[in-house]
Amino acid sequence: MDMRILSWICLSVLFCACSTRAQVKVDNARFKELIADSNALILDVRTPEEFSEGFIAGNASTVNVNYFSSEFVASIESIAKKDQILLVYCAAGGRSASACRDLKKAGFKKIYELEGGYNNWE
Repeated sequence: MDMRILSWICLSVLFCACSTRAQVKVDNARFKELIADSNALILDVRTPEEFSEGFIAGNASTVNVNYFSSEFVASIESIAKKDQILLVYCAAGGRSASACRDLKKAGFKKIYELEGGYNNWE
């Protein structure tokens, strides 16, 4: 009986920890809804060269912060609040996934990642 209770407690803790992720992957339709919020911040984590070829715009401000910069998190901390909605994308999803993990570790609470990145944007 004690082992069953312990198992349920462990499963409950695991479930709660997994369900409180700070970052969420969203599709194009949801990302379009989110960029309509002027309080959100769109973070393009591609290189400046990639950014100059085009970027996603909306009512929210779009900022290019190169993920490969040694000051990546510090740069975002200087322009965004920890509870501000952050809309993150890169070219295909690799850098943005890493960026979201770093932002979560830094204490940002509302992080949305565009699934498939800029290359998948419609």
